[in-house]
Amino acid sequence: MYKTARIFLTLLVAALLLPACTRKQAPTPSDRGTGLGDRGSMSGGLGDDLIPAGPANGFGIDGIDGDLELRDGNAGISNGKYNGMDMVEGLLPSVYFGFDSSSISGAERSKLQQAADHLNSNPSDQLLIEGHCDWYGTAEYNIALGERRANSAREYVIALGIAANRVHTLSKGSLESTSGLSKDQSGQDRRADLIVLK
Repeated sequence: MYKTARIFLTLLVAALLLPACTRKQAPTPSDRGTGLGDRGSMSGGLGDDLIPAGPANGFGIDGIDGDLELRDGNAGISNGKYNGMDMVEGLLPSVYFGFDSSSISGAERSKLQQAADHLNSNPSDQLLIEGHCDWYGTAEYNIALGERRANSAREYVIALGIAANRVHTLSKGSLESTSGLSKDQSGQDRRADLIVLK
């Protein structure tokens, strides 16, 4: 009886541990940075600042395409114009994001409402949303994170009733960030700029 119970207990423990061995492992740090934009060092392992995958934030680490190519940060921009339309910066406030997040907080939603109100009042205007990141992480990851931030803001504006063909996105990643700042100090770099196109 004792031997049967011991075998049963061993099989039960093995059944519980086996699925943990087959899970996908998180990416490891590289020499170029953490690969985890807006995250900093991973020397202590994966911490609480990791955002879980799911609809709230688009996708997590596993959702990133390993074949990302860096784009010119000024794609479509020439002489203060975006695709032939004049860029008017500073008319609308920037939308700020949390560390390694593309979720729009309640405090920032009124800025997107302001953008939608402007577009409703000016039917010939369009909107360019530029996604930005802080200096933490690799350039590749930050380009993807900047794109998720811009797309998150775009989807919100479209949900407010603006036609999708009037809202454009561009990821600047960490191209315009200030390096060397702490995570708190670099908060101004975690944003989406709302630029009116006329």
